[in-house]
Formats: sequence, C-alpha cells, structure tokens
Amino acid sequence: MRQIIAVLFICFAGSFATGAEYWSQFRGPQGDGDAGAATLPIKWSETESIAWKTPIDGKAWSSPVVWGDEIWLSNATVDGKRLSAVCVDGKSGKVIKDITVFEIAEPMYCIDYNSYASPTPVIEESRLWVHYGSAGTACLDTTTGKILWSRQDFACDHHRGPGSSPIIFRDLIFLNFDGIDVQYVVALNKNTGETVWKKDRSINYGTDNGDFKKAYSTPTMIEHEGRWQLIDPASVGTESYNPLTGDVYWTVYHDGFNAAARPLYSHGKVFISLQRGLCLLAVRPDGSGDVTKTHMVWDTKQSTPTRPSQLIIGNHLYMVNDKGIASCLDVETGEATWTERMGGSHSASPIHADGRIYFMDEDGKTRVVAADPKEFQLLAENPLDDGCMASPAVIGNDLLIRTKTHLYRISR
Repeated sequence: MRQIIAVLFICFAGSFATGAEYWSQFRGPQGDGDAGAATLPIKWSETESIAWKTPIDGKAWSSPVVWGDEIWLSNATVDGKRLSAVCVDGKSGKVIKDITVFEIAEPMYCIDYNSYASPTPVIEESRLWVHYGSAGTACLDTTTGKILWSRQDFACDHHRGPGSSPIIFRDLIFLNFDGIDVQYVVALNKNTGETVWKKDRSINYGTDNGDFKKAYSTPTMIEHEGRWQLIDPASVGTESYNPLTGDVYWTVYHDGFNAAARPLYSHGKVFISLQRGLCLLAVRPDGSGDVTKTHMVWDTKQSTPTRPSQLIIGNHLYMVNDKGIASCLDVETGEATWTERMGGSHSASPIHADGRIYFMDEDGKTRVVAADPKEFQLLAENPLDDGCMASPAVIGNDLLIRTKTHLYRISR
C-alpha cells in the first residue's frame, strides 16, 4: 500500500512541475484567456480529478493569479468592511496568508450580483497589486505580506460596485474609475504608488444620467505599427491612450454601456464588446481623433456577451453570451460560422488551451468545447457544487476554478 501511495505522490507532484509558471492578471499573461499548449483536464466532478478544494470565506468575484507555486486572490467580506488578499499554496491548497488590506467603516452600496472584490489583482515576482475600486488600491510584498503602498484618495461612486481590473505596463499600473458621478483613468508608478497622470474621459456621453456613464471594462495594452496604446472602453465610446502621457490617440463611438468584456487585439484590429449599441465591433487602431466613421471594419449584434470576454484562436473569434449562447465568428468579416445554445447564465470569461475552450457558467458547470471553426463540438460537461462568477486561471497543466465558496485545483 505504501508503494502505491508513493507512486501516486510522484505522479501527482510531477503534474505541478509542468506548464506555465504564472497567470499574472485577469485573463492570463497576455490578457486574452489563452493558456497556449497547456494540457488541461477535460472531465471532472466533485469526486473526480480534484487535486484539492479549499474553502474561501467572504464574497469576491475576482479571478486567481499565479506566480510559481503561489496562488493569490483578492477577497472581501459580504458587507465590504474588510478587504483582503489571500495566498493559497499551489501544491497543498492550504491558505498560507490572509492579509487585511483595507478596513472600510462605511462601504458604498454594491448590488448583490456584484461583490466588493470583483477586480482581479496583478502579480509579478514578489509583488501583488490589489484594487477594490474607489475603496482603495495597494501594493503588497508577497514574501513578507507587508503593504508597500496604498491609495484611497480616488473618489468615484461605482453605484453598483467596482468591476474593472488593473493592468500593468512597464513601471505603470492603470486604473479605471467610471462611476455615475465622475469618469477618469489613472496611471500610477507601480513601485511607489505616485500618480504619473490622471485624465478625465473626453467622451461626449450625450446624457446627464450618470447611470449611462458607468463602465466596468478592463483595458488592454497593444502595440500596433510601433505605437503602444492603452485601449480603454467607457460607456458610449472607447478611447485609445498614449500609456506614458494619457494623451488620447483616437476615440470610437459605439453607444452602449456597462460592458465588462475585455478588448482583444488580433489581425490588426481591436475587438470591443458593449451592452446594447453596436454590441461587438472591430476597429483598426491606426487612426487619430474621432474614428467612428473611418476605422470601423465590422459590427454585429448577434448573441454577443456583456460580461464574458471573447477568445481569438487562429482566424476566428469564440464567445458565449450572458444567456449561454456560444458562437464562432470570422475575425475578418464578423460573420458567424456556427451558433449553439449551450444554456446556463455566464459571467466568467472562457479560456483556451491546446485546442479546447472552457466555458464556466454561474451554476458551477464547465462545458469543454473543441476550438473548431466549422462546427460546435461539446467534449464534456463538468459540474461543481457552487456557482462560478470568477474567470478561471491556469497553474502548470491544471485548472484553477474559484466558485462562490471554494477554490479548486482540477488536475489530471
């Protein structure tokens, strides 16, 4: 019996040593949900292929981030009075740090559908940046757990709770504050927390109703023809910023509001999702000023998501909308090659690995689908006990799924 256990331990431990060593931000290293050639599990359940399952107290929809064998999560109490950062050991699943980052005496209102810790952190070697909207942003030393700097001076009424995740470029960390009262973008020095630039949105919203000025999207950094751009959707329009200065390169107006899906860049185009309006559009990012009439390549309203972000694999864009309708589109034309009603309500963004797409729904079921542009192929349906609002992450060749109550490591 001891020999069998020893062999199983060696095989199990070996699975932790393969694959990528970090999943550093919302939607992974490149921010596009692509885990490359990682050979993730295809089938699992509460009694099958679970390396470990760890309870996580509180209520938070942020995704896990990974550096080496450490998995970090931002967290919050249900009432939003304690905002924290949790570190889980990747091998054992044991919680090894639970750090109080902010204590909030009177938290802002947050709807039940959202959480006080929905923005996903960013991690680098020995550093973690956590963001809770206007409640605060902080940088932590992941080795000691010490808070190196924090900011709580950026005012914004999120009205329904925060949603936009921070991203990092060089020595800068970018934060969105698109509330019902004010709308602006901030770049901080990631090492010191000092403000490098702060720019009010220059968008003409066409309304005095603050609820139509809100937005939840996480920006995306791209390089197009030698020019770095911060692609940053707001309500009604999307802006492209010079990331070093905050100057606006171009703006595209698309109507719509409140979309949380993160922009993608591929095939020389930026792909943007909205709630209402044009819903999903492709834009050439080589313009200046208002490019609405000159640089839109295509748009579609067919079964598009507002919360789950999309994937681009090869020459096709794959997506699932909030109501569980999956689609595959040609990136050059926007024409659908297939559409399938999978079912379930979806908030989490899918990921791709080794020719397979993983769609997680709010009931805890993950559907594994072949990344085939010709036809919909369902490979597996995998249920877990609790709903899934957070987007998944990858550690080695294993899958990390944060449900409403637990963090799972799914392993072959």
